[in-house]
Amino acid sequence: MVGRFAPSPTGRMHLGNVFCALLSWLSAKSKGGEWRLRIEDLDPDRSRRDFALQLMDDLQWLGLSWDGEVVWQSQRFDLYEQYLRQLQDLGLTYPCFCSRADIMATQAPHETDGRVVYAGTCRGKKLDEMAQNTPFATRFMVPNEVITFQDGHYGEQSVNLSQHCGDYVLRRKDGAWAYQLAVVVDDALMGITEVVRGRDLLLSTPQQLHLLRTLGFESPNYFHHPLLVNENGQRLCKRDKGMDLSALREKHKNPDEIVGFLAFLAGLLPSPTPIKPQDLLSFFSWQKVPKKDITCNNLK
Repeated sequence: MVGRFAPSPTGRMHLGNVFCALLSWLSAKSKGGEWRLRIEDLDPDRSRRDFALQLMDDLQWLGLSWDGEVVWQSQRFDLYEQYLRQLQDLGLTYPCFCSRADIMATQAPHETDGRVVYAGTCRGKKLDEMAQNTPFATRFMVPNEVITFQDGHYGEQSVNLSQHCGDYVLRRKDGAWAYQLAVVVDDALMGITEVVRGRDLLLSTPQQLHLLRTLGFESPNYFHHPLLVNENGQRLCKRDKGMDLSALREKHKNPDEIVGFLAFLAGLLPSPTPIKPQDLLSFFSWQKVPKKDITCNNLK
């Protein structure tokens, strides 16, 4: 049993990030498993090493220690290249020259997580000599197939890949590796058997299950959790300064206060009582965790 937490170092963690980390840690440790840390620093423009180091310090301060060495995606580009070539050899990729404006202008349906399903405009196109010097993204062709999986918290999910996901990017126009390929390769090679993350990534799961199968990997078990949202129903983000760890550590010198507050929101405690993560293990059960998103007012 190996779980993981895989944050992007693009700013300070907020309560929503810590909520995910805590549930992931509790789920893995309550089963006697390991909990690994992977830094998803794929974006060269937004990822910063000082953010990653601060993130690790915040996890340690909260009592969420990881097992083994930290995995940095920025050090694994050769692995992504290897598996991209495998997909190319199978004839399952194609170059995409569409701009973001082109994609947004299509009549493809907008999904609930804000994504636009790519209409397949460039599918079937080949690279010619004139296009060799034009930047392009590399897309993965998905079949018209329904993927059904059992989410550990939300139950059975069925998604049609072509209708609700569409052909998706494996490598961006600027050469940066895309999330879907990197996360699949890393989860497989790191031996991850359980993935805990926010329900906003539910639609990514069928994509990843299909890609795992195509590359010959075993699939982990998935548990998605409700999101922490503000009073307007918007999920917390790194712009919510009152909810980030910088403000919270300044206000709450005892990390157990933050852990207890999140455990209360997760249904693990009857009141927001200060507690250490280790002391929550005997209380943890996915059946206690709400399914609806959780309105999170400022931690007093």
